[in-house]
Parts: sequence; C-alpha cells; structure tokens
Amino acid sequence: MEVAKVLHMNEGIGEASYAKNSLLQQKVILMTKSIRDEAIAALYRSLSPETICIADLGCSSGPNTFLVISGLIKTIYEECKSNGQKQSPEFHVFLNDLPGNDFNTIFRSLPAFYEDLRKQMGDGFDPNCFVTGVAGSFYTRLFPSQSLHFVHSSYSIHWISQVPDGIEDNKGSIYVSRTSPTTVVKAYYEQYERDFVTFLKYRSKELVKGGRMILTMLGRNNEDLYSKGCHYVWEPLAMALKELAAMGLIEEEKVNSFNIPIYHLSPAEVKYIVEKEGSFTIDVLETSELHIDVSDETCSNTGRSGVQSDSHLCKDREKATPRDCINSDNMANSLRPLAEPLLVSHFGTELNMDQVFNKCREIFVNCMAKEKTTFTNVIISMTKRN
Repeated sequence: MEVAKVLHMNEGIGEASYAKNSLLQQKVILMTKSIRDEAIAALYRSLSPETICIADLGCSSGPNTFLVISGLIKTIYEECKSNGQKQSPEFHVFLNDLPGNDFNTIFRSLPAFYEDLRKQMGDGFDPNCFVTGVAGSFYTRLFPSQSLHFVHSSYSIHWISQVPDGIEDNKGSIYVSRTSPTTVVKAYYEQYERDFVTFLKYRSKELVKGGRMILTMLGRNNEDLYSKGCHYVWEPLAMALKELAAMGLIEEEKVNSFNIPIYHLSPAEVKYIVEKEGSFTIDVLETSELHIDVSDETCSNTGRSGVQSDSHLCKDREKATPRDCINSDNMANSLRPLAEPLLVSHFGTELNMDQVFNKCREIFVNCMAKEKTTFTNVIISMTKRN
C-alpha cells in the first residue's frame, strides 16, 4: 500500500465525509489550546517577527481545519493589544496534507474564515492572513530552510509512511492488537521510529532557530503496550471484515493481509525518539484523556456530551445537540471517513462499503458500547535548538 497516494479522509460535506464526522478530533484540538497559546505567545515575545509563518500538518478539511489557526491568530492579537501595539504581525499559513486531501473544500471556505476572524477580533481588525495549501507527505521536505516559525499537527503523526514489512503473521488483526505477535509489534515500532526521526529532521531544517512545534497524537500510557482507544476505533472494523469473510462476501486471504498504517506511541517512546534525533528541546510532554461512555445514549435526549476531561470541554446541557455528543452511532460514522479510502485501495470496489460500516455500527452498539473507553492523547511542545 502506497500510503501517500491512498490515505486521505473522505472529502466533501456529505454524511460520510470527514467534515461531518470529526467531533473527536475537534474536542482534542480544544483540549490542547492552552499549550498552543503559551507556545505561540512565547515565540512572538522572543522573536517578534513581522510575518509569522505557521504550518498545520495533516490539516484535512472541514470545520477543524481553521480552528487551530484562528486560535493562534487571536492569541497573537491579544498579545499585541496587551503590549500597546496598534498592529499585529502578518500571518502566512501553510495548510498541509497528502495530495488526496480535499483542498477544494478548504479553499471554498476561506472567505467565511476571513469573515469569522474579523467578527471575532472586532475593532476594525484586518487579519492580514494569507493561506497556502501544500500537498505532500510530512515525511518529506515541504518548505524552504528556516522559513517557518510555528508547526502544529493534531491527530496526524500517529499515521506512518507505510504498512511495515514482515507482518504477515498479523492474521486476524488489522493493527497492533493484543493478539499481534511480538515481531509485528516490533516492526510497527521500528517503522514509526524511522518515520518520526525523518519527520523531526525535516522540520528542524524548515523551522527558524527558536521556532516552536506542537504535536498531538492518539497514544497510550507508558505501562500499557496496547492503546484501548485504538482498539475501540479499529476493532469493530476488524470484526466486521472477519464476519463478512465468514459469510463468503470477501476473501479471507485479503482480510488477513489488510493492515492499518498507524502506531500509537507512549510518552516515553516520544521522549526517546526526540532526544535521540537531537534537534529539539522538549518544553512540554504530557498526556490528556477523553473518557467516553458511548453506552450513554441519553446524550441525544438530554444534551449530555458523553465526554469528560480535565479541561471541562463538555457543552452545557441546554446547548448540546446530538451532533455535539460522542455515542455509539457517531463513533461508527466517524470510522468511515478514516477507513474507506484504505479499504477501497486494498479490497477494490467489489467490497460494499455500506455493508461494512453498517456491520461496524452493529458491533459498536451491541458489543463495544458496553465498555467505557478512554482515549489517551500524547502532547509534545518543542523548541528548535540554536
């Protein structure tokens, strides 16, 4: 599987699109806001550039695309106001994703993004923000040397550049699971380490001295080799594919050879790789958790979010809507934009996608929803060494 050519989220704004099914990713972005605000403010105080160049890697498309960028611009605007500056710097924003990403939807939403910025800032604010789309893998060079001040990525760096070689024994699983042999776990980790070292080397060339980078990944705690959040996302798909194979609707051999190019790191692994590569100083390395009880279907009736966190991200009872809630139904819906392009590439068009994801929904409702699930996020904030 050539991941750079295949991997992308479902495009557009339809019911199966990533834009309509990315609530979990949105909540994670909001949880890490304080870390981003501190990093961008510290960068501006230390470097005071007239133009701040920001790259968001793995931007996808939809409502989350501009969520981070608008927050960073607002933070700098407030920093300038507090210092008595009449004009904030200009912003050059680079939105990066793989070539298959739906950049057209992003560009169509730019006028609304600029208008929202003006409304948020008020006082005749002119955002002076210039947005560029950059197609390519972040495991390659993307920008000129020392051209960036700030790099951000959320829920993208756990995707690896390829399915590892030598994992033919991972039959019955489509990712690193408790049934995976140790050789498969080792192959996934080694592939990730190679990719992450490459990623850090390229970003160190592209960032100015003293530039900042923040990465958020779906990960796991140090003491647990397997990610329960990853299990919750991918196990229903694995179960659905095995059921369809047992029914004779797809070939069992094809199911056994299908693997997801994803690895979930622990904080210790992140720290080891960053220190080994050597280009960055770690400012913050921490985990956060989203506690999701998708068996609580009262969300759609009473407005309960079903998500708890130390950041108090749950919406008020009166304001929440079913779209704001994480329950078994929209967990099933959120899987399709991630997995469908990979499934089409591996199984071809003969695989009935509606059948696959209806089966996933049944599994979420009847099996997975009985569990309380915790998504562990690993967040790292770094500064490029001088």
